[in-house]
Amino acid sequence: MSGENVIVVSFAENSEAYEAFSSLKELDGQGQVSLGGAAIVERDENGQLVTKDQLEDPHLSGTATGGLIGLVIGILGGPFGVLIGGATGLLIGSLFDVEDASDEGSVLAAISSTVGPGKTVVIAELSEQSDDVVDNAMARLGGSVLRRAVEEVEAEIAAAEEAQKAAKREARKRLHTERRSQLREQIEQKVEALKERQREIHAQQKEKLDELHAKL
Repeated sequence: MSGENVIVVSFAENSEAYEAFSSLKELDGQGQVSLGGAAIVERDENGQLVTKDQLEDPHLSGTATGGLIGLVIGILGGPFGVLIGGATGLLIGSLFDVEDASDEGSVLAAISSTVGPGKTVVIAELSEQSDDVVDNAMARLGGSVLRRAVEEVEAEIAAAEEAQKAAKREARKRLHTERRSQLREQIEQKVEALKERQREIHAQQKEKLDELHAKL
């Protein structure tokens, strides 16, 4: 799959990720690939994603967290308000079930499935003429390469944003409905209490009238 790709390289031994990271930078320096951003990430036993090292995108003023790899890491790691201006967060589990990755055909779920608890991987965006250059370099380190086209990843990120917006709209709608329902219930309870009080007053008045008539 030559062209612009996002790759995730996983290893049997996590320590190999650091050597693989250096190897990708060397390939970039040799002009065999062109790196747009890369990072070493680890998911700890609590499910938290930690960035161990990263390569700045030379076309961005910030670090890799400002580019596509940063967005991918944000999705995999938990809250990523950067996608929607920092207003809210999005959890990977809320949109992409790792166990359903093969069934759903989700690009991001496939990527997420490679970063299990206790695993360290290299995630990179690169331009390559042939898969063989990277695949062979990673194979020498015992790495397994998952490769997806940049346009596929970007399309799913955009879909994730729309899904998040739709979820927020639905949540607000449900909250509004629940509040209206609760308010209506409170109103009905209050009205019923007033009616009951009115019936009690009417009964007391009737009892007094009956006593008065009995005396006449």
